[in-house]
Amino acid sequence: MDRSSIAPTRRALHVVAELVLAVPQHRNGGGIKLQVCPGGFRTRSAPDLRVEGVDLVLADLHIPIVDTTAAALGLAVGVVPGEPESLYGDGTGATTDEVINADPAGAGWIMQCFEIGDAALRRLAPQADPILWPEHFDVAITVDGVGYGVSPGDDQRALPYAYVGISNPPADDFWNAPFGAARSMEDLGDVAAVLSFFTEGKHRVD
Repeated sequence: MDRSSIAPTRRALHVVAELVLAVPQHRNGGGIKLQVCPGGFRTRSAPDLRVEGVDLVLADLHIPIVDTTAAALGLAVGVVPGEPESLYGDGTGATTDEVINADPAGAGWIMQCFEIGDAALRRLAPQADPILWPEHFDVAITVDGVGYGVSPGDDQRALPYAYVGISNPPADDFWNAPFGAARSMEDLGDVAAVLSFFTEGKHRVD
């Protein structure tokens, strides 16, 4: 896999999650929460859309997220995409006319990381509901004020990582990030390892 493809692929998927899935869902009264599904992520209510790999999917219709725009994708599936505007203060900052491209290998890894993260979160806290947030594009839960999640990367960390988020983390080897603790998904590798990381974080804050 070409690691240089991860950043543009992550942005392409983030733009689709935010502008094509979350905003139309919010407009229909369903809020902005998305969820991980096999091979990708999806809306939780109308419009019934999902992303699998590098495809935007509506029923049996698959539209590649390759050399396209949110506007074109929306037109293809019959929704009006839009920018989040007052929904939250952060996000991609993309417009519906920005050209986006997702690489299959990079998208496959990102989706695998989301699925691993979702499974680990459900094992950590069976009562919790992992949410794929369109703002920061991470799958996460909050338990007793502590955030646990998996991100596909960001401006500070280029590759996917798992995290435990707390305020004012102690200065030790476990808490290695300004927001708490982070570990590369490449190093963790599977559900058991991510769960072990989350569990250690939970024990340290209990």
